[in-house]
Amino acid sequence: FVSGSWAGLLAPGGTPRPIVDRLSGEVAKIVRTPEVRTRLAELGVDPSGNTPDEFRIFMEAEVARWAKVINQAKIRLEQ
Repeated sequence: FVSGSWAGLLAPGGTPRPIVDRLSGEVAKIVRTPEVRTRLAELGVDPSGNTPDEFRIFMEAEVARWAKVINQAKIRLEQ
């Protein structure tokens, strides 16, 4: 069993690519600052700095992996 946590910045579907790229670039700049890197390290966070396309591929893989677990275990949402 392998599990971990991750976080990412998401935008609504259909967001124009120039906006996605700008947001990604600005967040990457912020994450590279010494103050933010120090604080993230204190929290045990290791920022990966993926591109939007790399993050999309990662998320698709995570959804597929956990969908398989959910389906095999017959986990159902209770409302």
